[in-house]
Amino acid sequence: MNKQSKRGPRAVADVTAGSILASVEISVPPERVFRALTTDEVTKWWGSDELYRTLSFSADLRVGGRWRSEGRSAQGEAFAVEGEYLEIDPPRKLVQTWKPDWEPGPATTITYRLEPTESGTLLTLRHEGFGDRSDSCRGHALGWERVLGWLDGFLEPVDPRRVFLCRLIPPRPNFAFDMSAEERALMGEHVAYWRQHLPGGTALVFGPVADPAGPWGLGVVRARDEAAVGELTAADPVIRAQCGFRYETLPLLQAMLAPGV
Repeated sequence: MNKQSKRGPRAVADVTAGSILASVEISVPPERVFRALTTDEVTKWWGSDELYRTLSFSADLRVGGRWRSEGRSAQGEAFAVEGEYLEIDPPRKLVQTWKPDWEPGPATTITYRLEPTESGTLLTLRHEGFGDRSDSCRGHALGWERVLGWLDGFLEPVDPRRVFLCRLIPPRPNFAFDMSAEERALMGEHVAYWRQHLPGGTALVFGPVADPAGPWGLGVVRARDEAAVGELTAADPVIRAQCGFRYETLPLLQAMLAPGV
């Protein structure tokens, strides 16, 4: 793995098997990633002001030991997740149960595998045991992709000078005014996709532009390189649907960001 081939977080739900497979490449050693997963550093990266914040984390890091995290949503609602450590092999493997207080049903099981690479760590996560709770499985898959992005951002901050303008060209100039019901639903997926990239700071702004020649979509994103931007736009539901959308991407020669961005 080299800097150019580094991939962002991905998560796929297999609702038939009741499991999720997720992964992310992080340019720090496995020991550093393992520490971020098993200590109170969790409170520094797991969450965002727009969604929720993890406020406390405790762990008895031994087989049979318990762990617990507590937090609060952006709406002020308290939540907690807890579980038991089933297998610990630092810094290569960690297996633990997962039981959130907002969801009924038995606990599920998470397995983290940390594989050293030439430039860091390949983290692979398997979350199993959802059974027939397909909605929960899908929801957790979206959540894990977001969480692994937060972890990656915490351990390897992106150079703020690497900012790109992404222009989404619709399949026809009057698309915004005559889209079908199916196309409208697809645009809803598009908005949800970009919205999930706001909390971690990957997407700085996105939305439609009122161009007299025909509206088009604007996205300003922060990424390591053009290859990372290409992966981001390729995963957009409107591109994956192959229905005539395309992106034009241009790097900003210099980006002046507001403090804290």
